[in-house]
Amino acid sequence: MSKVNEIFAKYADELKEVEVDLLSMFQSEVYLIPMIGRYILNSGGKRIRPLFLLLSADLCNYKGANRRILGAIIEAIHTASLLHDDVIDGAQTRRGKTASHILWGNQVVVLVGDYLYSNALRLAVEQKSQSIMETLSNATTKMTEGEILQLNKIGDPEITEEEYFKIISAKTGVLISAACKIGGILAGKPNEFLNALANFGLKTGIAFQMADDILDYMAKEDNLGKKLGKDLEEGKITMPLIQLLKSATDNERQEIKEIIANVGKKPEEFHRNQERIIKLFKKYNSIEDSLRIAEAIIRDAKAELEIFNNSEEKETIIAMADYAMSRER
Repeated sequence: MSKVNEIFAKYADELKEVEVDLLSMFQSEVYLIPMIGRYILNSGGKRIRPLFLLLSADLCNYKGANRRILGAIIEAIHTASLLHDDVIDGAQTRRGKTASHILWGNQVVVLVGDYLYSNALRLAVEQKSQSIMETLSNATTKMTEGEILQLNKIGDPEITEEEYFKIISAKTGVLISAACKIGGILAGKPNEFLNALANFGLKTGIAFQMADDILDYMAKEDNLGKKLGKDLEEGKITMPLIQLLKSATDNERQEIKEIIANVGKKPEEFHRNQERIIKLFKKYNSIEDSLRIAEAIIRDAKAELEIFNNSEEKETIIAMADYAMSRER
């Protein structure tokens, strides 16, 4: 973890500049927009996505100021998606604080998310790069598709691994992929390097989301910043449950399906059912199996960067990929 702390410290000043650009995207004469913007940004967040853009730009030797602007655009798109996700999920908290829609209402927060999306893309247009616009537009389109697919699969124990990977690719992978690719676009790198960066970012993003899904069942609650078992409570079937359903006996599988079916209908039974699921996880090593799958994806992600010469910048961005699997558990 010390290497990751060094990376965050090294880029702290530049990420503060990203934060200033990000806050400026909430500027409006409609006072609620900057008010909600300040509330969201004061809630924290590590700014992983803009950091990946800065790291990929350094890997490609691009030092221009546009990397900070585009880092802010990437984070604005991510923030807008979180605003919408919290409304859709009915989330009560975000990063340990009351969710914005609880304070200001669903309609206002959805519209602020729309404002942030459109403002981010407006600033991206000012970069006058067709390649950057295509990268961002493709990412935002896939993010929306992923959210709809996830909604369609809520409470569905028959979800396949392929469908799960489609959801998390869209939910987390595509935006980190876009961030990494844009670092290369800014540097004018040829397509084979851009594809390597995009694939690295996609796989790293998938592993980050898988790690979050796994942590939902095993982290200390104050480290995770959200209620433990939240995914199960919302009917989201993630990799640990998919692995468990594959390993369990017929009777156990039927029991798990009944637990999933009753989520939300019998909230008083949730904690008992959650404990039962965790007991079955331990019986079948579902958490460990899920971690192994995520670790294999990280290995594949790092292999994508073999096209780049060895350097300190390459070691740094690889260390950030490893961070996906080393967070507090």
